[in-house]
Amino acid sequence: MLRTEVITEGTLTCFPSGLTYDDGSLVNVEVSAVVFDGQRLILASDKPIPGESRSAAFAFDLIDGLPDPDSHRFLTAEAIRRAVKYEDFALTVDGRYILATTGFDRIDDESHDLNAYNHLLIWPVGDPDRVQVVDPDPRDGVEGSLELRRKLDDAIGVPYYKIEGLAAVPSRPDLGEESDGLLLFGVREQGRAHDDFEYVARVVGVHYRMTVDGNLEFVDELCERYRFQPSEYAGVRHICGLSSLEYDPYNDRLYLMASFEIEDDEGEQTGGYLWSMSLADLSSGASPSIVEDAHGEVLEFEHKAEGLAVLDTERLFVAYDNDRDMTLGRIDERDEREACEAPYTVLRIID
Repeated sequence: MLRTEVITEGTLTCFPSGLTYDDGSLVNVEVSAVVFDGQRLILASDKPIPGESRSAAFAFDLIDGLPDPDSHRFLTAEAIRRAVKYEDFALTVDGRYILATTGFDRIDDESHDLNAYNHLLIWPVGDPDRVQVVDPDPRDGVEGSLELRRKLDDAIGVPYYKIEGLAAVPSRPDLGEESDGLLLFGVREQGRAHDDFEYVARVVGVHYRMTVDGNLEFVDELCERYRFQPSEYAGVRHICGLSSLEYDPYNDRLYLMASFEIEDDEGEQTGGYLWSMSLADLSSGASPSIVEDAHGEVLEFEHKAEGLAVLDTERLFVAYDNDRDMTLGRIDERDEREACEAPYTVLRIID
């Protein structure tokens, strides 16, 4: 059972204050994905950030363990700007490439109007301009990971689903696959439609091999690899859906984060929890262990935890997507954040 303590909390300014869409509405940053590539912290909002020199993905250098606000820059390659509703990032097992997934939660069977919601992207660490689409439709001129979309349909097996987790982990050598790793997708929602679903914590995955041109190809069938029930754990107060996956190469473990968003007599409540497990337990289907705070109580995030990055052997970066909720709670002495600010927490593993 891992215990953690809060090192620091704060907010990141992700674009100019007061930025609006064409219709005059305020742009609100909703960070749903984060990864640390060894030098830079790369984050993404699940809502578009308008402007020719902007995108929904942006980066900060890490200095003395914290994001440097003066180093902020957007990732502006066309494929990165085109994709909509980013949900998670991951590093490949060798640490040389970054992967980014959108939610895959909508598609138009009659046209390609919603292809932007169906993207898995890859680019070399430090060189996002060399981004490529993974597993695209083979027909010329069609953008998006539409072949992957069909594989996800078959593996998940329901008309509607939402991907919110992504991680690449080492493959088991005894299984015999000639691969460079196992790519895992975390399913948060599944059901008949976007307004008729249940929250789940389910993982589907496929082994991959890196290609000579810096893309990846799948070498076996995408299928279910794991699932668990967050609500069965003592201390979990609400129904949760999986919100992030993260592989920790320093400790050879997988983190599974889940969040909740409910409306009850007390108003709207959001938050989340974190679990960890060894890769051996992942393969065997054993239950993950819920992460605790410094006092041995279940760690419950005050905000909707959506992004998780491993910074080093003992530190984790947690990013929050509070949608239109501007309250900061203990994150800051101010009562509310600005729409351009993203709240975060840095944790240290102490046990």
